[in-house]
This record gives sequence, C-alpha cells and structure tokens, in this order.
Amino acid sequence: MSDLARWCFRHRRFVLAIWLIALVVTGGASGALGSNFATKFQLPNTQSAQALNLLQKDFPAASGSSDQIVVAVDSGTVTDPAVESVVSKMLAAVAQLPDVRAVSSPYKATGKAQISKDAKVAFATVIFDGQVGGNSPADVRRVVSTAEAVRSSTLQVALGGQDIEQLNSQAGSSSTIAGVIFALIVLGLAFGALFSALLPIITALIAIGIGTSVTTILSHVLSIASFAPLLGVLIGLGVGVDYALFILTRHRSAIKAGKPIEDAAVEAINTSGRAVFFAGITVCIALMGQFVLGLSFLYGLAISASVTVLLTMFASITLLPALLGFFRSKVLSRRERRSLAERGPELDHVSGLWSRWSSFIERRPGLPAVVALLVVVAIGLPIFTLRLGLDDASSDPPGSTTLQAYQLLARGFGPGFNGPLLLVAQLPNSADEAAFAAVASSVAKVPGIVSVAPVITNPARTVAIATVYPTTSPQAAQTTILVDKLRSDVIPKAETGSGLTVLVGGQTAIQTDFAHILASKLVYFVAAVVILGFILLMAVFRSLVVPLVASVMNILSVGASLGILNAVFEWGWGHSLLRISSKVPVEVFLPVILLSILFGLSMDYEVFLVSRMREEWVAHRDASRAVTVGQSATGRVITAAATIMILVFASFALGNNVVIKQFGIGLAGAIFVDAFVIRTVLVPSVMHMLGKSNWWLPAWLDKAIPHLNIEGVDNPGGDLRDDEPALTAP
Repeated sequence: MSDLARWCFRHRRFVLAIWLIALVVTGGASGALGSNFATKFQLPNTQSAQALNLLQKDFPAASGSSDQIVVAVDSGTVTDPAVESVVSKMLAAVAQLPDVRAVSSPYKATGKAQISKDAKVAFATVIFDGQVGGNSPADVRRVVSTAEAVRSSTLQVALGGQDIEQLNSQAGSSSTIAGVIFALIVLGLAFGALFSALLPIITALIAIGIGTSVTTILSHVLSIASFAPLLGVLIGLGVGVDYALFILTRHRSAIKAGKPIEDAAVEAINTSGRAVFFAGITVCIALMGQFVLGLSFLYGLAISASVTVLLTMFASITLLPALLGFFRSKVLSRRERRSLAERGPELDHVSGLWSRWSSFIERRPGLPAVVALLVVVAIGLPIFTLRLGLDDASSDPPGSTTLQAYQLLARGFGPGFNGPLLLVAQLPNSADEAAFAAVASSVAKVPGIVSVAPVITNPARTVAIATVYPTTSPQAAQTTILVDKLRSDVIPKAETGSGLTVLVGGQTAIQTDFAHILASKLVYFVAAVVILGFILLMAVFRSLVVPLVASVMNILSVGASLGILNAVFEWGWGHSLLRISSKVPVEVFLPVILLSILFGLSMDYEVFLVSRMREEWVAHRDASRAVTVGQSATGRVITAAATIMILVFASFALGNNVVIKQFGIGLAGAIFVDAFVIRTVLVPSVMHMLGKSNWWLPAWLDKAIPHLNIEGVDNPGGDLRDDEPALTAP
C-alpha cells in the first residue's frame, strides 16, 4: 500500500489526468447511449409468474404491461360529445404509437365499467408490447406527451402505471447539492482549512460522476432499477467523504508531527488507507451477497452500488494522495502552519471533551451501558409493527402525473383501481369457460372486491382472464391479505370439481409475491452478513469477543434504523415536514441494501476505533487504558465523519422519490445510533467491563485463521490466548 501511495504522490499529474479522462469518457459514453433503466421482478414458482408465462405463451395481446390514461372533468361529464370526441381522437393516436399493443377505450361498448358512476372520471387501459421496464422510455414518453396534449382548463388528463412511474424516478440534483453543502460545512468546522474541506468532496464527486455514468451504461446490459443512480449518489457521497476524511485526518496528524509531506501521505494511505480498502471491500461483499437471495431485481442494484463504492474507495487511495501532492501543507490551517513553523513538530495530544468523556466511561461503565442500551431499544421499538411492502403512486411526488392519476382513479372508482388483480386460467375445453366465469362471479362477491370485469378469452379460447378491482390500494395491507385469501380459500373452493387452476396475477400480485419471498429470505441474509462480519473482525483483531460485540451492535443499529423508518413512513411521524403524501410501508428490499451499506460503514468505525485500542493493548497490556486511549483518540474523527454522513443521507430525504427518502432516513438514523450511541457509549462501556477478555482467542483458532494486517504496522506484541497467563500493565 505504501508503494502505491508514493507512486500516486510522485506521479500526481498523471493520476489526476487518468481520473479526469475516465470521468469525461464515461460521461460522454453514457450521454451518447442514454439510459435503459427497468424495474423487473422475476419470481419463479409463484402464481403471478405462472400467470404471466401463460399469457405470454398463449395470450400475448394481454401479456404486456398495462398503464392507464385517466380523464376527468369538473363540470359536465366525460360522456359529453365534445369531451368524448377529443378523448377518442387522443386514444386513437396513442394506439398508433410504437410499443403500444392496444388501448381499451371507455367509449366502446365493453368500456362502460371504465366510466365512474357520476361520469366525472374515466380511464383507458394502454397495453404495451413488453413487460414493465421492457418498453422504450422514449416510447412511453410519447404516450405521456400525446395524452397530455389534449389537457385543458376544462379537461384533466393524467397517466398512471408502472411504466409511467419509472419516468418519475429521476435523480434530484437539489438533494446532492444540499448534501455537498452540509459536508463542506462540517469539514470546514472540523479542520478549519478550506483545502482540507474541499479534498474529500472533490475525491467523492469525481468517483460518483464516473459511477453514475457506468451505472447508466450498465443499464443497457443489466436490469437496473430506475432509482439506482440516485441511490449511487447517496452511497457514494456518504462513504466517499467518510473514507477520504479518515485518510486526510491521519495525513494532517503526520505533518503536524514533523514528517515530510510525501511521507505523511504514504503513512496515511498505509494505515487509514488500509482500513478504507478493507471497509470498501466488505461493503461490496455484503452488497454482492444479495445474489444468494435469487431475486433478479436486486442484482442490478447490487452491482451498480458496488461499482460506486469501489470507485470511491479507489479514489481515496489513489486520487487523494495525488491531490495531497498538489495541496501540500495547505491541508493545514494558517494557524496550524504558523504553529508548526514557530514551535516545531508536536504530537497530537488528546484533551478536552473526548478525554474527559472516555475517562468518565472508564470510571463508571455500567450506568452508561444500560442507558445507551435502553436508548437503542426505545428507538427500535417500532420495528415490532414493521410492515414491509412496495409503495404505490399515492406516495409519488406532488404534482406528478402518476399521483394525479392515482387521485382521480381513487375519486372516481376507489383506490383499488390503481392496482387491479388478474384472474388467469387455461381452458382445456370449451365447457371450462363457463366454469371460469363462475369462479370470477364467486370472487366478485368477496368483501374487499369492488367489481370483476367481464371475462375475456384469447382467439383460440384456450386462455381466459378477468380483471379484479379491490377496494384498497396496491400498497395497503388489506390488499395483500385479499390476495392471500383469494389464493388459499376463495378460488380453491370455487374451482372445486371444475378441473380448472385459476391463478391470481397482475402487477399488484407480482409485487405481493416479491414482498413475500424477500421477507421470508431476509433473516438468512442478515445471518450471512453478521457471520461474515464476525469472521473478518476475528481475523483482523485476533479475538472472539470483539467481533461478537460488534455483531450484536450491528444488529442493534439495523433494528433502530428500521424502527425509525416504520415510525416515519408507516406510523406517519413527520409526514408534513418530509412532504410525504400518505403512509407507506417500508420498501421490502430496503433492509437488504441498508444492512449491506451499514455493515461496511460500521465496520469502518469499528476498525478505526478498535485498531487504536488494540495498538495500545499490545504495547502496554492494560485493558482499561487501551479502551480509554482508543476512544479518546478516535472519538472526534468518528463523530465528525458520522455527522457528515448523517447530514448527507438526511439531505436525500428532502427529495421527491419515496424510496430514496427511506434510504436517506434509514441510513441517517442508523449512522446516528451507531456512531453517537453505540461506538461512543455502548462499545467502550462493554469493553471496559469485559477487560482482558476482549483480546482472548484460542491458540488453535489463532493458527487456523489468516492474519489480516489492516493497520500497516507490525504487531509489537501478542494477543491473550487461552494458553497464556493474564498479563498486566508494566
């Protein structure tokens, strides 16, 4: 690592040029290619997947994704001749657009159910050629622009559906700008030097720019969700600034201790840079661990997020030392440079708040540990009512066409018309068509169902479908219960003796199945990540107790984060402040990605904190002194880094995308609990109470596991094992 740092420092112009060329080339390529983001759910062995496969094979006209064009009037009715003429011409034009397979007009004989009882609202269903995400964004935009072209002061037109939804998932620059400003303010206060504040921002933004472009290019190869670029910016800005801050802090300390600038940069990369490399790799390992869940939706997110994390990590250990060569002593404030010139080198002496706080924890570790644990548990209590699901258009940005369409449909027909279910069955013979109609009739009588549309068959009369409209919205818990009830009770009873197998499909059913599958696998993913973290920390710190404590703390952090999310989004706390239009469940895939990111970030803090403790332990064999010195020496940097990430992540809660809001609030809450409660109070308190047991490792295990030197220095001492006597401080 030291050779890499020295080379980058000495060849700083070449290194900077390479990064800037990569930024320009990837940006140009992504601009030329455009984006092809798609949110796709492939769920084998589910009813929704079986229904879709059957339609694609035998009824392709009904297999494409369906969206709605909603029209409404405040005065008169949508059936007035003037309104009907305008809307009919518009629908005919939409039907001729590329990627559009069919348009079901409310003005046809079969479309009476598409006009509300008061005739104030009507909708047309647009069936695209491909599945959700499989249609050209440009063609979808043409549908939107063609439909909205007839909008007037007397005629409202709005569009809803999954394909239209994806057009709304655009990265918001305002959140990014706010995050950068917050980070600059904290860095300026922490360092008191302009260039020190700018360096982490410059490093992170260059890496993020390349990462965003690469993600856009990869969208043509992989199925990547439309919010992935914004998620990448959020992650990259948080971890990029965090990584650079740790390295820069070590570099500044070395300069103030009298080391030449080049040697200071090499030392910073060879020590803190190793921890950054370790943290970045562990984040990527955890992110790529999502492949074991077997859900294709997560693959693109995992890859794109990993690319951004890797780029920010490599920028921190290559671009940052190059920039340090340009800025040289200006990374210190004028006062620090003047003091160095007048008084000469001096070692950093920890004093003030962190020295007093760490001494307090050493004297009375029991009470702070209990209080901190109670705080974390209290924050996490809402997790016991946690509901995982997928949001619908009711939580879309204010003023968006999808939210307007949702509200108009809910006003005219009920919320369930925003996410209908689909009954699908194969008809072995002609008599089965009547049996299918009987099943549809039975479903129509179930409480929670508004209506069931007339049965439609394919031209060969081998497949039948019926659209079911629930009373509740797609994201409502009652809709999930209804789907389960139809599948397990209502439909099996209704099809008894008919020989039919009626499947419940449609986009809402697909999302319900996705939520069920991911929720059932979540506990295994959490266990895998926790075990991985335990093994890595055991190899790093040669201890069983330290990784065990860290694993428990990680679980507490995630629990507190999910508790905060549930209180905000499901309970409704702070909705007006955060501009959230309705209560929404916590996105079912969010805990997986959140845990992956938090795993690496908390690992970073744990390594930074415990490495300093271990350094003191192997030097003096005084357990209490090791914990106190380690905490007092790292507390300021950890809390400064955490403050930056909290502000960066929280700034993304100001945007319009609900998914990104949840990531921002979830990560901000997790980092707050992890850095200000767990690493500052709970971990040192517990380690004080455990004493020398912190560093215990059986001799046979010590020989079996590899040695990971992430500190960049040789271990001057050994570790306490079961075959050694207890050691005391000299």
